[in-house]
Amino acid sequence: MALISEHTRKKWHDIIFEADTIEGKAFDIALMILIMISVLVVMLDSVNVLHEEHGPILVGLEWGLTILFTIEYIARIITSRDTRAYIFSYFGIIDLLAILPTYISLFIAGTQYLLIIRVLRLMRVFRILKLIRFVGASQSLALSLNASKYKILVFLGAVLMIVTVMGSVMYLVEGPANGFRNIPTSIYWAIVTLTTVGYGDIAPQTALGQAIASIIMILGYGIIAVPTGIITVEMTRQSGKTTGKKGCPHCGQSGQPDNARFCHSCGTKLQA
Repeated sequence: MALISEHTRKKWHDIIFEADTIEGKAFDIALMILIMISVLVVMLDSVNVLHEEHGPILVGLEWGLTILFTIEYIARIITSRDTRAYIFSYFGIIDLLAILPTYISLFIAGTQYLLIIRVLRLMRVFRILKLIRFVGASQSLALSLNASKYKILVFLGAVLMIVTVMGSVMYLVEGPANGFRNIPTSIYWAIVTLTTVGYGDIAPQTALGQAIASIIMILGYGIIAVPTGIITVEMTRQSGKTTGKKGCPHCGQSGQPDNARFCHSCGTKLQA
């Protein structure tokens, strides 16, 4: 025997999962407010002064909010059209992770601060405000990253080889006397320098070491542009697919006419 009637389940499904009705929007807005309050409570509880003075109140608030989120999670499972699909979906997993830390904190102290993950649930605001264009843009970015993952992996491999070689060279040039105590420390310095972060905790003292550091810094600016170019090309191709126009496989120029045989930008033969 079903726990609730089909009519009731459908009604609550529309309220909990949809935002096309007044009740659905009110539910989602209330949920957003509770999530923001919960995140704020976790942040305040991490401040020692506030934790010592108002710890019991903050803990009580957190448990009250966790119970509400638990009831909401169970309600989503009961009213979803496909229970398994919801449980293993992105939001289903986030909804579960948003309540687990409080219960785990009963056995492992300190895990309640992991509740900051609840901020990810604010992604539901896209559905509430009907920001479909932003959802589409995020999907386009995800497809572009997936299409360029092998190129990015090769790029990261090349970067790792560069910092390993340059770190080893700096260890030989500078040595422990100038802060380069070992090769791993030197590689750390090379990564910091190549990414143009430059903490300044380790710095070359010799003229040769400073010359090598200068080369790495200049190289860092060039390296930053590589992944940007890779992803930009893929996003251009995805944009061409979205608009129904052909995209050039060589230069990535989109907006090619459907009957075009060659790219109007670089002349490359287009796929049929």
